[in-house]
Amino acid sequence: MILKALNYFYDRIPDLPPAGYSPQKVGFSLVITPEGKLLQIDAETWEEEVVQKNGKVKTFTRNKILQLPYEGDRTSGIRANFLFDSGKYLLGYDGQPTPAPRIVECFEACRARHLAAEKEIDSPEFSAICRFLESWDPAQASSLPGIEHVGTSFGVFKIALQKKFVHELPKVRTWWAKQVASKSDEKAIIGTCLITGEEGPLAELHAPKIKNVPGAQSAGALLVSFNASAYESYGKASSYNAPVSQDAAFRYCTALNWLLDRQNKRSVLIGDTTVVFWTETPTPAENLFASMFDSGAAPVAEQEGEDKGLASGLETILKAIAKGAYPPELGDADTPFYVLGLAPNASRLSVRFWHQSTLGKLVHNLHDHFRDLEIVGRRDWEPEFPSPRDLLPETVRDAKDIPPLLGGALMRAILLGSPYPEMLLVAILRRIRVEQNINYLKAAIVKACLNRNHQKEVSMSLDLANPDAAYHMGRLFAVFDKCHTDAIQGVNASIKDRYFGAASATPGSVFPRLIRMNQHHIGKMEIGQATYYEKLLQSICDKIQKFPSHLSLEQQGLFALGYYHQRQDLYTKKTKPEPEAVSV
Repeated sequence: MILKALNYFYDRIPDLPPAGYSPQKVGFSLVITPEGKLLQIDAETWEEEVVQKNGKVKTFTRNKILQLPYEGDRTSGIRANFLFDSGKYLLGYDGQPTPAPRIVECFEACRARHLAAEKEIDSPEFSAICRFLESWDPAQASSLPGIEHVGTSFGVFKIALQKKFVHELPKVRTWWAKQVASKSDEKAIIGTCLITGEEGPLAELHAPKIKNVPGAQSAGALLVSFNASAYESYGKASSYNAPVSQDAAFRYCTALNWLLDRQNKRSVLIGDTTVVFWTETPTPAENLFASMFDSGAAPVAEQEGEDKGLASGLETILKAIAKGAYPPELGDADTPFYVLGLAPNASRLSVRFWHQSTLGKLVHNLHDHFRDLEIVGRRDWEPEFPSPRDLLPETVRDAKDIPPLLGGALMRAILLGSPYPEMLLVAILRRIRVEQNINYLKAAIVKACLNRNHQKEVSMSLDLANPDAAYHMGRLFAVFDKCHTDAIQGVNASIKDRYFGAASATPGSVFPRLIRMNQHHIGKMEIGQATYYEKLLQSICDKIQKFPSHLSLEQQGLFALGYYHQRQDLYTKKTKPEPEAVSV
């Protein structure tokens, strides 16, 4: 189903390259006169300023993306590409004043490759390229004006005063199409394609390789491959074990590469999992969901220009989803929606998850996720609708330490409405014990895991009627901590700092001591304040029969939420009810 959906998506994007072409980054172009002389070297790049999250402006150099004739990735040997290549092939230049012998061999391979095709192509523009290659001496390259534009990226050819590059000319494209067709027939195995069901030449390797998956090989990785005979069957070697026609393999690989291109905003990185979104037919949703899962909706007041409009639109949609409504801005709710999770695995890609549903079901599951996370205590700068990228860093000290499998598992739970990964609760409680504190996002995660995974109906705010003693132990600990800081001003280490970890795991060994200490703290207070705390403590203790020696993982989560809820209540300013009007 994955390959079939990608193959279908290929037809939706009109700018995707045809068979035999691949999008490549181009950094320079060689402008050739009709007589075959090198006129100049043009840069095919531009500078783009991007405002970072910290407010600083960073300048990036962007390359032009062109659909170039593609024959597969080059190995360690010398092999010239057709009408595009690096500086060492097109000019015999690698940044050194005198080219090395191997660099000269690269240029000679480029020269021979193009001269051999001149008669068949029969184009004056292509012949001008051939005349240039015939007369060019690589030793001249280092002194050329504009040679600084020749970096590590690819270069292409252009004829002076013409708008199109040489590889885009009709005669050249017609000849190249014939070359692609003839090569596909050479030694091709004919079989039935698993994607289309049609007979045709099968792909030995599924190409082009998949790029832009962080952690995978920069040259690209394979989604379908067999690297050892142990995985082959019935005498079928390589990718013939998964028979896909050459045309279908090109289509699904090209479509996936387009979706993974960051400029198209159809993918987002969650942990080590790259999540790709698309719908069966064009909808606004597929342009918005990557932004929704990338980070929580920031306050609109902090955005400017187009970003403010996008943030405002996302905020409106997320608020509608949180209320249980389907935002019409996303498109038809019955539209099929696809989500693919990919992770790097050596020279191949691992499919972490694949989910096919409708926009309506996806929005429903997202609503349940927001409802599970809803809790008091959010401050203005914290996300109202936390995304996985907001939640995952709370599980570790440093973002680079996020467990590789956790991001994909969390995303899968959100999209399918299934239980959250248990390791999420384990990691959060570990961080709470280490930090001796629980913030808004950590409390939201604990609440969500307990409600969905353990069927605990934990409310979003203080719940005086909660039946679990562990919850009220957390409340009791929060009051002890408040009594300590109220009684002793300017304390260096609070009860929370010293005892939170032990109290949440082994309350039986800690709370008797805390009770004795609290009597001392209350004794330092004024009568009115002491009376208030004594009544509050008594009401909490009435919910606790005994302090167990150990608390389970689930109970530790309830302890943390009880502490968080009670602390929020203690530090929330209470408004006095207005006096009732007395009629005269």
